[in-house]
Amino acid sequence: MSTESPSATEGPNVSGTGPTGVWLIGARGSVATTAVAGCAAMSAGLHPPTGLVTESPPFSGTGIPALSSLVFGGHDTLECPLPKRAEQLAAGGVLPHGLPAAVRAELAAADAEIRTGGPLPGDTRSDDELIADFAAEILDFAHRHHLARVVVVNVASTEPTPVPGPDDRLPPSSLYAAAALRAGAPYANFTPSAGLHHPALAAFAADAPLPFAGRDGKTGQTLLRSVLGPMFAQRALAVRAWSGTNLLGGGDGAALADPAAAAAKNAGKERVLADTLGAAPEGEVHIDDVPALGDWKTAWDHIAFDGFLGTRMTLQTTWQGCDSALAAPLILDLARLLARAHETGLTGPRPELAFYFKDPDPGASSALPDQHHTLLTFAARLRDRGAEA
Repeated sequence: MSTESPSATEGPNVSGTGPTGVWLIGARGSVATTAVAGCAAMSAGLHPPTGLVTESPPFSGTGIPALSSLVFGGHDTLECPLPKRAEQLAAGGVLPHGLPAAVRAELAAADAEIRTGGPLPGDTRSDDELIADFAAEILDFAHRHHLARVVVVNVASTEPTPVPGPDDRLPPSSLYAAAALRAGAPYANFTPSAGLHHPALAAFAADAPLPFAGRDGKTGQTLLRSVLGPMFAQRALAVRAWSGTNLLGGGDGAALADPAAAAAKNAGKERVLADTLGAAPEGEVHIDDVPALGDWKTAWDHIAFDGFLGTRMTLQTTWQGCDSALAAPLILDLARLLARAHETGLTGPRPELAFYFKDPDPGASSALPDQHHTLLTFAARLRDRGAEA
């Protein structure tokens, strides 16, 4: 475990001018590839910004960086280049046919900025050495591109929840999170992995002069639960049981085939129900790896509830979606919002961004309507802070 503080630097560019960097952990994965390709497509006017909340009218004039100003890089242990990965995603129906060729230059430019992550098998570096090397690569990226700031977003595969062991090493997600702090970069954890939530980093995160946000992006089944849970509570309907099943393919499905990783994922799903209903109902979520689904996922929920005079009723929902297409616009939203928050001097956890997370920062509601209202209030705050400056 790291024994030295990953204390934050002043950041890449103390003048605060220049483009914005987006450093993706898991930069050659499906979500990252879709985000990079989608950003290039929207910047070129090839596709509308469907799914980007930050492109809706309430965010006009907030000062968030333009999509065309984002510069991408990241860490990954995979070797498949982004143009090739984009072709694979187009073949699977995730990206539009022809898009990989149309944005090949942008994909290649981002791929050139991806550095080998770790630790890989046989890596003898200590936690502190890994953190220092990762931070140096983030800062080198920022300096070479004359970036005003870099936002680090974790979109890597889900890790099991850390358990104390004989070597007491930090998990990879926490190494990258510590590197973000050391590099002076705002940070978002779009996975259920520990990241900044690791106990060894809690004190450092609390003292960091940087904004950071959440854990575990809310893209499908839990998004629906954050709407339906408040509905039952507001209509005074008693939920007796809430059970679910997820069928996942691709890298996410393979990672969540590990029961420990699945448990980390399910914790956020269960928390939403406990928070919105007042107590966790009976039932649990089962996650099955179905490689044939590729980047697609299916989620079923079965809800048993009591109505007036104890009348027993049920609601069943089916969610079928493309995980990368659901997640990618949220990644771009978070990067832009955290960049603007950093520019205006906001620091610490940002519960205003709970709209995007299963496990938001303390003080946030778990109900989607409340979260959306808070997000719009945050947009107004960013606009006002820009006017003050």
